[in-house]
Amino acid sequence: MSTPETHAVQARYARRDNAADANRYSLYANAAALQAQQERLRAMARLWRAHGWTSLADRPLLEVGCGSGGNLLDLLRLGATPGLLGGIELLPERTAAARAVLPGGVQLIEGDACAAPVADASQQAVLAFTVFSSLLDPAYRQQFARTLWRWVAPGGGVLVYDFVVNNPHNPDVRKVPPAELRTLFPSARLRSLRLTLAPPLARRLPAGLIAPAARLAPFLRTHRLTWAVKPL
Repeated sequence: MSTPETHAVQARYARRDNAADANRYSLYANAAALQAQQERLRAMARLWRAHGWTSLADRPLLEVGCGSGGNLLDLLRLGATPGLLGGIELLPERTAAARAVLPGGVQLIEGDACAAPVADASQQAVLAFTVFSSLLDPAYRQQFARTLWRWVAPGGGVLVYDFVVNNPHNPDVRKVPPAELRTLFPSARLRSLRLTLAPPLARRLPAGLIAPAARLAPFLRTHRLTWAVKPL
């Protein structure tokens, strides 16, 4: 199934990909990207340990908007079971890239998440990283949130990592403030951490100063990692 919003997302990503610096998101070439990834992984583990999970093994986990598979690889490194791990990606070229790097046991679905064949209450965690900010249609955002929420089993949750400030240089994304997440997941218990030093600033700093700058100036962090838990 395709909708006007999913077509628009494809067009926006194609425009951004054509203009992007190939090294901007490279963990090898870009110290700011590496710092953001490592900080996010520590925060994910901290949230889930506080939730009472001593391990990710044997837990069904799904990422929506999995891109080329980087976050799924991170989940495997954290101990996720490949046969219980899945990803959904709208863009065919990114789905192909993910298939090339992930173990065969990881299930990948290509297409619109709202039409994906995922059973209700089948997942202990559903991840959506910088996905909501790419959905500019408010009605589709709500439909998307309801879909993810259906998939989550009671006691599990939706893990959202996204912008909480607008980027004046990128009209293709829109911030997702905490108040909106409370509206999108009205019955959830939310726990949130502010992360990620503003990337334009982080890219200009020496690698060793990125983390200290984020600690000293938390108001310059541009993203939040939010764990929205479904009641038992």
